[in-house]
Amino acid sequence: MSVPDPADDLARFLDDLADVSGRAILPYFRSRLEVENKLAGAAFDPVTVADRAAEEAMRRLIGERYPDHGILGEEYGRERDDAEHVWVLDPIDGTRAFISGLPVWGTLIGLKHHGRPVLGTMHQPFTRERFTGDGERAWYRGPDGVRELATRPCARIEDAVLFTTTPAMLKGEERTAYDRVESRVRLARYGVDCYAYCMVAAGFVDVVVEAGLQPYDIVALIPVIEGAGGVVTAWDGGSPVDGGRIVASGGRRLHDEVLRLLADAG
Repeated sequence: MSVPDPADDLARFLDDLADVSGRAILPYFRSRLEVENKLAGAAFDPVTVADRAAEEAMRRLIGERYPDHGILGEEYGRERDDAEHVWVLDPIDGTRAFISGLPVWGTLIGLKHHGRPVLGTMHQPFTRERFTGDGERAWYRGPDGVRELATRPCARIEDAVLFTTTPAMLKGEERTAYDRVESRVRLARYGVDCYAYCMVAAGFVDVVVEAGLQPYDIVALIPVIEGAGGVVTAWDGGSPVDGGRIVASGGRRLHDEVLRLLADAG
């Protein structure tokens, strides 16, 4: 399989953004860099010079190539976010893994057109992997070549593999609802942030359930999962574009069953 070559330049530009962000990040990975906490008090939301350098590099390139496009980024906020095209950037999704030396983080780059996610990629420059989609198809590029991505069928929740970053992100009724799902699946695993969603697209994981997400945590992943044949919604079945409580599944039948189990979360 060859990488799809769309008629417009946006998919190729997506690769350019991934390249420039990777060059900004890699010198800092597994180095003894300073870690800052974006939150006061006991809560911990880490950020590093690598996060900021990567987003700065992507913003600079967008400004040079598409000055009329908007940007929403984790580190530097909104810029022209009412534009027809808006790039949604998370320079390092999984900063906790990054500062721990674990290669289960990635750069999320998504594009919205009139508010709808139409293109996205997860780029892991250390492992040299990219998971990309446009909502109609999805593809992988990495050390073992290029191939199409496709979710796997999973008709019964009892056969499903479930991921979440950590159940600790879920409180009160949310945690109770999540536990109903976990109690039914074959296997539940925690961690790996954006990689969990990519593994749904690749057909190795069946469902991801999370809450408290920001738009930059999910927008880039929506075209990848949908392009591979999966489903992404909010817990109430609505749009996932604004983040919040998110479910991503390999197929509609399993997705609907998970939504029913989560329905009483309030």
